[in-house]
Amino acid sequence: MPPAVLPLVDLIPHNNNSNIFDINDIDYHDDDTTYNNPNPEHKEGTATFFKTCFNGLNALSGVGLLSVPYALSSGGWLSLILLFTTAASTCFTGILIRRCMDLDPKIRTYPDIGGRAFGKIGRGVVSIVTYSELYLVATGFLILEGDSLHHLFSSVHFDFSWINISGRVGFVIIVALIILPSVWLRDLSILSYVSATGFLACVVIIGSVLWTGAVDGYNEKGKTLNLSRIPTAFAMYTFCYSGHPVFPTLYTSMKNKSQFNKVLLLCFALCTIGYTLMAILGYLMYGEHVNSQVTLNLPVKRFSSKVALYTTLVIPITKYALIMTPIVSAIENRLTYNKKLLNILIRTLLLVTTVIVALVVPFFGDLASLTGAFLNSIASIILPCICYLKMSGTYKKWSYELIIILAILIMGVSSGMIGTYSSLSDLVGHLRGEH
Repeated sequence: MPPAVLPLVDLIPHNNNSNIFDINDIDYHDDDTTYNNPNPEHKEGTATFFKTCFNGLNALSGVGLLSVPYALSSGGWLSLILLFTTAASTCFTGILIRRCMDLDPKIRTYPDIGGRAFGKIGRGVVSIVTYSELYLVATGFLILEGDSLHHLFSSVHFDFSWINISGRVGFVIIVALIILPSVWLRDLSILSYVSATGFLACVVIIGSVLWTGAVDGYNEKGKTLNLSRIPTAFAMYTFCYSGHPVFPTLYTSMKNKSQFNKVLLLCFALCTIGYTLMAILGYLMYGEHVNSQVTLNLPVKRFSSKVALYTTLVIPITKYALIMTPIVSAIENRLTYNKKLLNILIRTLLLVTTVIVALVVPFFGDLASLTGAFLNSIASIILPCICYLKMSGTYKKWSYELIIILAILIMGVSSGMIGTYSSLSDLVGHLRGEH
């Protein structure tokens, strides 16, 4: 399925039964969960169409762009079909999230959707899954930065009179300090300018890799299909489309919420084109020898490689704050009072904890694969489907929409289970020093 057909996912007819979409028929489970935002400083409804597009592109693109050649090398050329299928499926589930929010105007976050669908248990499950996913993705950014900087400056280390810090550890800490001011931003309309920089960085990286390939040549043929590594390929492809927990935040931040579907379709189409191009370029250049981050394969001394490597450093800095926004908002909304100093402290402590995890688990490829196989499959594929089925009542009557949702569910569950087992095996092997 080519990227051009992505807009077709919203042409599926809604169920014609008017009772299904009557807001008065939704089961609220009589829970005592409230959805009011006690934090009056959090600005919503201020972002324009283009600002939301930049935030959406920033949520979807970035780190996945560097790992998608590795995914293609794992599954072979035919696994590109899986990339397009994953793109179409996750775009559709993103639209399902929007439909869930339209069913109840009180819904503001992803956990709210779980709460409305399945009560307190649903809210708890969705909260754990989505916030864990976002936390690990943000941690992956720091691992990526440390690896890239250490690749550029392999001889650098930090010596102090009382402590000796390796180059990679020092770089992770320095990057965290650079990211810190963006973490304190609270207005997504302002954050969109940072997101625009991240999207531009992705374009520059693709151009730099294309330039490097034109000089060095595309000499690898690759495999047609590698069945044993398909679960890893699926996990990495799913990791590329891991922005769903951020979608409710983007939706509530829009001025004109009726344009949100167009935002999703545009973001998914552009990201899929970029992912496909980067996967093909990286696989043709390095074949089975491509690293989990394709930029680590690039020759450091070449100018085009330096452009790509230095630009790579921009992506996590521009994405980190956006990815962590739902987590910090959930914590701040639990506070009975609003103190700016306390909010800054919370955001800072979250950043510190991701630094610690990044230093303990320094395997970007395995972390991305595990996050994609387990958490992304649940948050981006499974949860939107089951929550929408429950809230809308679509499951009560057979329709084309129900068949498509069930097919996506089966794909997400089966591939997620197999991919999780494969990713855990790889991660444990690396931690034990077997690879």
